[in-house]
Amino acid sequence: MSDEDISSHRVFIGLGSNLGDRHGRMRAALKLLDEHPRITLEKHTDFVETEPWGVPDQPIFLNAVACITTTLEPHALLAELKRIEKKLGRVERVKKWGPREIDLDILLFGDLVIKTENLVIPHAQLTRRPFVMGQLLEIEKNIVHTVHRVPLRNFLDSD
Repeated sequence: MSDEDISSHRVFIGLGSNLGDRHGRMRAALKLLDEHPRITLEKHTDFVETEPWGVPDQPIFLNAVACITTTLEPHALLAELKRIEKKLGRVERVKKWGPREIDLDILLFGDLVIKTENLVIPHAQLTRRPFVMGQLLEIEKNIVHTVHRVPLRNFLDSD
């Protein structure tokens, strides 16, 4: 297969950190994404402090959204994100939505809709997290939710 046969996918990644050197880990995650031979970092939002979601009694998060293009398929990209998290010191936690050194989530992967045991695209909590939707819309103001088939901004306007 030649390089011309490999299709490129536009993907949005959510980044978050609320332990240790949050800024340093977020910058390192973006750098590692961009250095990957099959990933190109197109752009990312500024880092924004947000209140914890899901488990309120924990440190403030630093969040951002990145837009990448990749020739990796969804599960291969997920494996790469997990590898980057581990390289940057992520420790697996027992508490869901608890504190973490770094978190990299696939928010949207082109127009794909996937629901497997270890991967849900679009991200299962996307429309319940206004700070993530706001950052996504900062990059792509007319983005459409791939399940509901309506502009993502509609989920913010309905509050």
